[in-house]
Amino acid sequence: MNLDAKIPSGPIQEKWDKHRFEMKLVNPANKRKFDVIVVGTGLAGASAAASLAELGYNVEAFCFNDSARRAHSIAAQGGINAAKNYPNDGDSIERLFYDTVKGGDFRAREANVYRLAQVSSAIIDQCVAQGVPFAREYGGLLDNRSFGGAQVSRTFYARGQTGQQLLLGAYGALMRQVGLGTVKMHVRTEMLDVVVVDGRARGIVVRDLTTGEIRSHAADAVVLATGGYANVFYLSTNAKACNVTAGERAYKRGAAFANPCFTPIHPTCIPRSGDYQSKLTLMSESLRNDGRGWVPKIRGDRRSPAQIPESERDYYLERKYPSYGNLAPRDISSRAAKEACDDGRGVGPGGYGVYLDFADAIGRLGQNVIAERYGNLFEMYERITGENPYQVPMRIYPAPHYAMGGLWVDYNLMSTIEGLHVLGEANFSDHGANRLGASALMQGLADGYFIIPYTIGHYFASNKLGKVKTDHAEFKRVEAEVRERIKRLTTANGKRTPDSFHRELGKIVWEKCGMARNEKGLKEALQQIPALREEFWKNLKLTGHSDDYNAVLEHAGRVADFLEFAELLCLDALMRTESCGGHFREESQMADGEAKRDDAGFSHATVWEYAGADKAPLLNKEPLTFETVKLAVRSYK
Repeated sequence: MNLDAKIPSGPIQEKWDKHRFEMKLVNPANKRKFDVIVVGTGLAGASAAASLAELGYNVEAFCFNDSARRAHSIAAQGGINAAKNYPNDGDSIERLFYDTVKGGDFRAREANVYRLAQVSSAIIDQCVAQGVPFAREYGGLLDNRSFGGAQVSRTFYARGQTGQQLLLGAYGALMRQVGLGTVKMHVRTEMLDVVVVDGRARGIVVRDLTTGEIRSHAADAVVLATGGYANVFYLSTNAKACNVTAGERAYKRGAAFANPCFTPIHPTCIPRSGDYQSKLTLMSESLRNDGRGWVPKIRGDRRSPAQIPESERDYYLERKYPSYGNLAPRDISSRAAKEACDDGRGVGPGGYGVYLDFADAIGRLGQNVIAERYGNLFEMYERITGENPYQVPMRIYPAPHYAMGGLWVDYNLMSTIEGLHVLGEANFSDHGANRLGASALMQGLADGYFIIPYTIGHYFASNKLGKVKTDHAEFKRVEAEVRERIKRLTTANGKRTPDSFHRELGKIVWEKCGMARNEKGLKEALQQIPALREEFWKNLKLTGHSDDYNAVLEHAGRVADFLEFAELLCLDALMRTESCGGHFREESQMADGEAKRDDAGFSHATVWEYAGADKAPLLNKEPLTFETVKLAVRSYK
């Protein structure tokens, strides 16, 4: 497989500007001749669709919700990073770049990360112009707060609703284009496959989730902005509908999948409450600005937190990582919490929780200040747990949250299928083995507002694309395959629901390929997952029909894709015998328990190529070179 990343030559500070100048352009009148499909209307998809339509392209946008406003981007509550250095505390493009490369444990492509840092400031300007109500200081400047993995305050925020407010900005821009007729919006519509004609992505096959109709849509290019795959764990902070279907379908059509084992765990989630819970709730990482994490020093201590004196509390992050304390990166903070709970010092039911305590901050700043910063988060916590976090510490525990792995893309955000571009969390490019907090929103909007408008134009100007219509034989062939897959699901007459299979799969993946992985567990998972997949197709039970609204059928199709993808995830984790970022192999750790990288053996992205049904995928490697940031032991102590 040709993995030409198309990274421009020259100094890293000049690569993006040089590339923008050298890329070919499409003149305004000719832009109206090109059709673009955008799948997904979260931050990356909505911003891309709005920007491309504003430029003059004809855009069709697709989402499986009843409105683009319901995208899961709203769950990114804490903030968005940008190197504006408003607090005058030493931030810069170079520091944001360095923090991101280091935070990803030196497993990201340098050129992409530097570009992300470069365009970060423009994102804030764009969003302010759209009316996003960022918090402001007394003097009127936008306020900033700290986030994990950084010693400067660079995170812009809108209370605890940043993702929602940013999405409303992008949604407004998108709907303006819908009103102008430059975007045709398809809601309650799920992409079930991508159509490749003569080696290029030329359209998609979708199912109308209301009527069950299967139909095709053709275009000159396809943009996937379909989010991540953390729901492979079943219990995650993702919305229940989040899935891997678009990525898995594209992978089977020839789009390489990179670093699937890089699945970080978020340290600040409400602990699981029972066996029949369907999802987990994220508490923003921004809470770690003022909350202090601790557990009792005595194993099995079941006293209420108020009864445990300071001398008997272990502020474990402050003890282990004094330079960063409670703002240590997510992967490190999550493992530290797990370590404390595994040591028998966890709190709450089952001992799987740690305290996040705001007593010091309330005493220092007053409850009103804390309420202004986090009021909606505190209210959400109380509604779910019945506990008032102003009076007692929150109980939190790590949970699956984001996916750094995704479809491989080059510097132009194009996959190994010509014309198939991948944005935001759906691609692999910017975070390496661990994503720093407040960087998801940054990447999604950077890709949609400031990168794809340039690079997709270069693709159009560089290729002669004849028009392809949905009556092309390849569209009919893919449609037939989609219908056959749906028929196979609906004619199954077993005894188990899709949810029961999803729950069992999630338990396997969490236990064998969760916060910690080892060779024995991964090999067991690679035996258990194919067996579960075989039973799925033999013992699945569906209700309803395919030619009508059928939420059970929707879920079954997504579980089928998770069952296939989970095997790739575990295989990737087995092959990468080092520890790095969110991928922690128990066999590869320092004497003090920290992750131990193997730079000689694994300074590359693992890029998987589909080889066919019942065949092992082919492993390709994209070497990662570090010319600007020198490889070093990742330390936050």
